[in-house]
Amino acid sequence: MYCSRAPIPRTGLLYSKTDIHAIDGKTVNDQPTLNTAVIYGSARRHRAGIKAARFVMRKLAQRGHQATLIDPLEYPLPFLDLMYKEYEPGTAPGAMETIGRILDDADGFIIVSGEYNHSEPPVLKNLLDHYQSEYHYKPSGIVTYSAGPFGGVRALITLRAILAELGTPSIPSAFPISQVQNAFDDDGNALETAYERRITKFLDEFDWYAHALKQARCRQACAAVDPAVDDMPTQQALCRG
Repeated sequence: MYCSRAPIPRTGLLYSKTDIHAIDGKTVNDQPTLNTAVIYGSARRHRAGIKAARFVMRKLAQRGHQATLIDPLEYPLPFLDLMYKEYEPGTAPGAMETIGRILDDADGFIIVSGEYNHSEPPVLKNLLDHYQSEYHYKPSGIVTYSAGPFGGVRALITLRAILAELGTPSIPSAFPISQVQNAFDDDGNALETAYERRITKFLDEFDWYAHALKQARCRQACAAVDPAVDDMPTQQALCRG
């Protein structure tokens, strides 16, 4: 594996048309495909927020992302006892192993969360807390929703602190959805055109951070095998081990 050491161009684009980077032996021209995990945070019956998660998945696919939905009903986890990293390799429960691979392969995360009592749903917090290094140096974007007019923004406040501590800081913009039960059809199509406009701006920002950090992680991986590349940050390694 090798990476170019060309600086990011100062043109407002992550890569210029002439920048070519090789990642894991594959030549990438312009912006590489992003692998994005959408983490949905409800396991309740009659849940309406799954329509918002499907909307996000559709929009990511339209932008060329390789997107995977992590649904706690499809991948149920136990209450937190041992973290994923505390199991011997290959011995974690099957759903936990699958989620671990999805998170590890991802370049970034979109969190889709309702608001329960001014905070995030318990099933979402339980899922997030099972993992650690899989999040590091990758951005997150936060989508919140509610049945009322405020779009779950109080859960947004707590999620920003949680995601930053996990090592996946959230992008500045957020995507709150009011009256989620009326905002999308069952397949995740927006019933209000405003959501089509807003998601474009939100994902434009997420893509920028995801591409930038993907390039930085590539350079860090090169540093591990190339002593000449010695300008990588070490704080995460020192603090998180």
